[in-house]
Amino acid sequence: MSGPSTSGPAAVLRGLSAVLALTGRSCPGALAARVATVVIAGTAPVAASWLLKYVVDSLAAEGFRASDLNWAAAGIGLLTILLAAASAVSSYADGRIRRATSTRAQSELLTAVNRLSGLSKLEQPAFHDRVQLAVQSAQGAERLVGAVLQGAQSVLTLAGFLTSLLLVSPTLAAVLVVAAVPALFAHLANSRHRADLFWRTSNLARRQIFYRGLLTDSQAAKEIRLYGLGGYFAQRMRTDLDSINGQEERLDRRLVAYETALAVLGAGVSTGALVWGVHQAVAHVLTAGDVSLLVAALAGMQTALVGLVGCIAQSHQTALMFSHYLHVVQVGDDLPAPAAPAAPVAPPPLSQGLELRDVWFRYSDDGPWILRGISLFVPHGTSLAVVGLNGAGKSTLVKLLCRLYDPQRGSIHWDGIDIRDFPADQLRERVSVVFQDPMEYDLTAGENIGLGDLGSLHDHGRVRAAADDADIHTALTRLPQGYETMLSRMFFPDDTEDSSPGVQLSGGQWQRLALARALMRSERDLMILDEPGTGLDAVAERHVHDRLTSLRRGATSILVSHRLGTVRAADAIVVIADGTVREAGTHEQLMTADGAYAELFTTQAQGYEETVR
Repeated sequence: MSGPSTSGPAAVLRGLSAVLALTGRSCPGALAARVATVVIAGTAPVAASWLLKYVVDSLAAEGFRASDLNWAAAGIGLLTILLAAASAVSSYADGRIRRATSTRAQSELLTAVNRLSGLSKLEQPAFHDRVQLAVQSAQGAERLVGAVLQGAQSVLTLAGFLTSLLLVSPTLAAVLVVAAVPALFAHLANSRHRADLFWRTSNLARRQIFYRGLLTDSQAAKEIRLYGLGGYFAQRMRTDLDSINGQEERLDRRLVAYETALAVLGAGVSTGALVWGVHQAVAHVLTAGDVSLLVAALAGMQTALVGLVGCIAQSHQTALMFSHYLHVVQVGDDLPAPAAPAAPVAPPPLSQGLELRDVWFRYSDDGPWILRGISLFVPHGTSLAVVGLNGAGKSTLVKLLCRLYDPQRGSIHWDGIDIRDFPADQLRERVSVVFQDPMEYDLTAGENIGLGDLGSLHDHGRVRAAADDADIHTALTRLPQGYETMLSRMFFPDDTEDSSPGVQLSGGQWQRLALARALMRSERDLMILDEPGTGLDAVAERHVHDRLTSLRRGATSILVSHRLGTVRAADAIVVIADGTVREAGTHEQLMTADGAYAELFTTQAQGYEETVR
């Protein structure tokens, strides 16, 4: 896996400025309060050390009076109060920054992902890795803000104590600064190595999450227990974890030696400076107050330097990680915007028909062609059935009609207009679809249906009418809370353990629920049904099919099915094989032709006859 596109200073600055801008948009007041606490916390230790120097020198002077120290004691007390107040305000502001920044970052991230009109990027593993890292960056955006503010505080403290040391000994101040340079570069290198490690292991981390989800998913539990797969998947998860941990361990071993050497260097320099200060005091070059200032400055500078280096390293690493977030939120749409300036904003009501002209499609540039020159016309107000063996390209055709992908060659036309000239969301407003693998939302039964038309989500009459048309109304009314029953074993209806748990529907009931969701858009110009009988028995499938035929009479419909008994009544039938239209016609015409359709129909009919016998 290739690494991030950039990892140099430019990427760090982009990430840093983006997070600070994000924080400014999210909670400007809390950020301003936090900056004020940084100024107080950064300057108070330096001011206190100078007041302490005055106290020590006064105590050592002849004829001092206790009253002379009152203002110094009051000053130290005031600084103590300010530091305590700043600490409390800082904790509160950090909490607000954490909540507001994380919420806004994740909201903007999910908005960017939802902005993708198609599926091509969402089906790329590398993009999934970036999204995973972007989510982590969004959740930890406040850590970068905290590191920057803490670093600014360390800079203020460092500058104050460095100025103090310059007054005591410019040479000593220079030595301490030079000694800190190797630590700075070492920590920056360490943070870069850790950011690279996160990227290299992101695929393993995503697979480990997949295995963990399998082992805890109630839907997968049946097969996992039946086939004894629990230990197998647990071992594969452990293997991925061991690989991640091994790489982290090797990096940690490399870094610990450098960090130990740098710590010893810093301690040695501080010890030498302290010994020098004591000798200078013995020689009466420095006063007792100077020594106290020196001790405070050494301790303060050492702490500030360590904090500053750590903050810079953390900021460096987090800013590099944040580049994944920036990549996702700035990614362009995977479907091009309408190219023709004069194109209508939305497709007109379908009045002529839908046409595919020499459509070629494959999922990747080096992948096999799934569709090879498909051409067909669906007149308005007619029904088309698409049949074929598994893998023939039927479901891919559905995705193209919904403009979840664009064909590499050829075009699809709505009343003679290329659908690429319409905004994808406007086109989909005129389409209702039941996919081969419909979603099972962990929501109430009513919400599962109402999601088909958000504008009517709370229109209980329409929801119940759609359920009745899909032959699921009676089953839903028998649930514990009827349409308000949570269809989930994962969540409680009101998010409290005191409420009764939800229920789980059967596969056939979920399929009817998906049909009801699609029927919330029954008045749309085009209805596409991709294997709507999946999970239904033959009687139920026939009943649903007859009901849909009645509801959609005179409207444009496309039915995809491998059960040929349900497509006989279609106005036209096309047989897809190897990505091409092998045959086309009515049921009677295709049976008379005695081709692929007739063979499939006869084979299925014989299977039913044998079952009856």
